[in-house]
Amino acid sequence: MANKLKSYTILILLVIGLVFLGIGCTGSENSEVSSPAEKTPAGENSEVSSPAEKTPAGESEGIFLKGSDTVLPLAQAEAEEFMNENSGKSITVTGGGSGVGIAALIDGEVDIATASREIDANETEAAKKNGINPVRNDIAYDGITVVVNPANSVSNLTFDQLRGIYNGSISNWKDVGGEDKPIVAISRDSSSGTYKDFQKDVLNGDEYRPDAIIQAATGGIVGEVSQNPNAIGYIGFAYLDNSIKVLNLDKGNGSVTPTAESILSGEYPLSRSLYFYTNGEPSGLTKEFIDFVMSEKGQNIVTTVGYIPLKK
Repeated sequence: MANKLKSYTILILLVIGLVFLGIGCTGSENSEVSSPAEKTPAGENSEVSSPAEKTPAGESEGIFLKGSDTVLPLAQAEAEEFMNENSGKSITVTGGGSGVGIAALIDGEVDIATASREIDANETEAAKKNGINPVRNDIAYDGITVVVNPANSVSNLTFDQLRGIYNGSISNWKDVGGEDKPIVAISRDSSSGTYKDFQKDVLNGDEYRPDAIIQAATGGIVGEVSQNPNAIGYIGFAYLDNSIKVLNLDKGNGSVTPTAESILSGEYPLSRSLYFYTNGEPSGLTKEFIDFVMSEKGQNIVTTVGYIPLKK
């Protein structure tokens, strides 16, 4: 009897133990199910609720400029200062030549075509066919300056002499008052607005001499002339430096030195304007940027870069 009672007692204790063990297991399962952290990974909640995730932090407003190598340093300086004052707004500037920029505008690839010449009739017609309406925005004044090596004794050229040098009818410096040395003529490439303006205003439509050395960028002309005592080239006014010598030009009214004053007055015979071309009247960020360029601060940058501001 005592052995049976002992057995029952052990059995009851085993049952009670199993019951408590079951309750403990059930409680553990409920805590896992009810935990919000376990229902939804923490990363998923943050993606849905975070505004930073809904709108990428790097998103910005931007426009694209392309074209004139002459305008390039000015456009870059203006863009840099504009972006410094307007975080989240991007201005991208590239060169390639006025013709390249105008072609990109015609194809709808850029917001602004930078140019050192006016758009021509063929380009205007092509633009119209593409539904593009080129609008000219004057931004600064420039003068095409003719440069030689500092060792060259020549300081003045008439337009007839300059024309002869570049059409090939004059090939020796002694024919224009210099030493008996062959002339090495350096020119921009045909996509350049400066190339087109020089051909129109100096060559009167003549072709460039076939042995002219072609440079794709203005900096290339400066480099060639600075290293070759027999070289001559033509560049934008802002590219003048001490490594080259600027020539005075005479179109029939006396010799004129290219200066800010003579260019602004139009006395210098190769004075011209620099342009931003847009599709229609500028709006949005394009207008904001052009307005900045035309502001007092923007026109001060024109002077700093080395061109002549429209507004004094």
